[in-house]
Amino acid sequence: MGCISETDAHCFDGEQTVHEIEYALEPFFVSDRTNWLDILEAFAMHGSNIMPVLNSENQYIGYYELSDIMNIFNDTPFLNEAGGIIVVEKGIKDYSFSEICQIVESNDARILGAFISKIENDTVQATIKIGHTGMNAIVQTFRRYNYNVVSNHEEDKFLEDLKERSDYLNKYLNM
Repeated sequence: MGCISETDAHCFDGEQTVHEIEYALEPFFVSDRTNWLDILEAFAMHGSNIMPVLNSENQYIGYYELSDIMNIFNDTPFLNEAGGIIVVEKGIKDYSFSEICQIVESNDARILGAFISKIENDTVQATIKIGHTGMNAIVQTFRRYNYNVVSNHEEDKFLEDLKERSDYLNKYLNM
């Protein structure tokens, strides 16, 4: 029939029947065949930490806890493989996943995962997990393709080179 929030459950009289509080029930669930990523989305959409599971005849067969799904996510290469994270952004009409993959793979790295982490003001931000430790070449290639690299990287020589050039120019101008 639906779920009731913990806060609401504490407010009701313990003698009330489900029929009497039916107005407070929220009808959300996942099926037993739902993909784990869709289950995670359902948790987020409903702000719940428990998700009822129904079979194909809409009969209750159990529930998932949010921690169950997070454990599945923790076992993915995106989280448990060694590598680096790069966050890049570009105009919503200018970016493409194929281009992002081509940039990473042309630098002899492999992508462990990628997702759109933010869309704001016609700008898309993509988070990419790369199974590669030498990130400088990849970061520079993203810049050549007009991506704004949002994440900070210790190996990023670009900012260091700019500072050296700026210092050199200042020294020259102050002569």
